[in-house]
Amino acid sequence: MQLLNIEYIPGKKIQALGLVKGSVVQSKNFGRDFMAGMKTLVGGEIVGYTEMLNEARQIATDRMVEEAAGLGADGIVGVRFTSASIMQGAAELCAYGTAVRILEDA
Repeated sequence: MQLLNIEYIPGKKIQALGLVKGSVVQSKNFGRDFMAGMKTLVGGEIVGYTEMLNEARQIATDRMVEEAAGLGADGIVGVRFTSASIMQGAAELCAYGTAVRILEDA
């Protein structure tokens, strides 16, 4: 399945099937949170959080693709990601876009 953040598939005519989305809420574990607090004292990347967000992004994307496949889509255009704090220590990551079916070459 093609995933694009532009609103079309180059060289193809497409039919929009509808909005698809996937989301996940991830929480920090105590060990990660403690080490992140320590890292803020010296600066630099907080690798544990980067890994957590990468994992959350992949889960949200997989769920979006699954929903699109259920509609018979060949691709998803206009893919976007959002994140929001849900509560102390937990964040939601959402992937969304428009599921499309490829009709023919343009």
